[in-house]
Amino acid sequence: QGPVKRQALYACSTCTPPGAEPAGICLACSYECHGTHRLFELYTKRNFRCDCGNSKFKNLQCKLLPEKCKVNSGNKYNDNFYGLYCTCKRPYPDPEDEVPDEMIQCIVCEDWFHGRHLGAVPPESGDFHEMVCQACMKHCHFLWAYASQLAVPPLTKVNSLEDEGIVLKVEESEEQKKEIKQESELEHQDAKEEKQTEQFNEPSTSSGSEVLNIYGCCSKFLQKFPVEIAKATSESSFCKLKELQSKPFLKKDTATFWPSNWRSKLCTCEDCLKMYSELEVQFLTDECDTVLAYENKGTSDQETERRDPLMDTLNSMNRVQQVELICEYNDLKTELTDYLRRFADEGTVVKREDIQHFFEEFQSRKRRRTNRMQYYCS
Repeated sequence: QGPVKRQALYACSTCTPPGAEPAGICLACSYECHGTHRLFELYTKRNFRCDCGNSKFKNLQCKLLPEKCKVNSGNKYNDNFYGLYCTCKRPYPDPEDEVPDEMIQCIVCEDWFHGRHLGAVPPESGDFHEMVCQACMKHCHFLWAYASQLAVPPLTKVNSLEDEGIVLKVEESEEQKKEIKQESELEHQDAKEEKQTEQFNEPSTSSGSEVLNIYGCCSKFLQKFPVEIAKATSESSFCKLKELQSKPFLKKDTATFWPSNWRSKLCTCEDCLKMYSELEVQFLTDECDTVLAYENKGTSDQETERRDPLMDTLNSMNRVQQVELICEYNDLKTELTDYLRRFADEGTVVKREDIQHFFEEFQSRKRRRTNRMQYYCS
């Protein structure tokens, strides 16, 4: 299938020991081709294609798909493929680590980190759904502007801005300055119009002043009309990120923790989409990319597989049809069992022709039964 959007992966230390090129294998190959090998479970990773049997494996051919590309150039690898995780580069579980600490996966680099190595104490596990590690927050620096509005606060207490971080005020570009100046002029103009409207509504003894007021209001409206059209047009290209960056926000050297729906609130204007592409994080705007969405899909697929097709068919029928189907099913089961028992007793092989003959006879008997009198109310 090529690079799968998200799948469970494993690394085989038997086939690719430390010092060899890193490689990842899919769940099916972990059973079929590496069943007796020592494997590292990598959980899930995005946009990965199974390496089993390619040039990275010197003495192994994939049993499921022998013909493979020599190298999957689109795959990304890290220390996880050697069984090492976090900034401390330790295995998991770690026999030498006596500190009970859960590991959390970063949604950007997809490495796993100890909670105590994230720069901040993680919130309760049920309070957040995704985490971005310290290194990825530096790489995706724009996320700090969103963090003040969307991120779940960690359990650490902020004593002072100097100790915990710095307040950033993004310098306004010339374009932003023009927009702000235009907005302030419009506000000033609106206030002036309000004042003129009030004056216009007040009783006046001078008919000349009334004419002037009416003319002034109409003139101002005609001047403002093109600006309003331009303003409405600009709203379609409105950038949420620029608005957030124009306000002070806190930037710290820590990981950040995010709620379940935070991705839907990221800006998707043309400039931001271009930035995501340059940083190779386009997946951040895809809510189906989350591990939670992957798990929910797996649960849904399992429930579909567990469903009995016969019961699904019965549920779609009315009462009379259900009774008829159950009767027909029981007749088929009884007659087929009796028919096959003869072959078992005689010790003969059941051939294709025998099965075809049985169903032809069964259909013939069924037609004879249906031609009889109707035995239920229609």
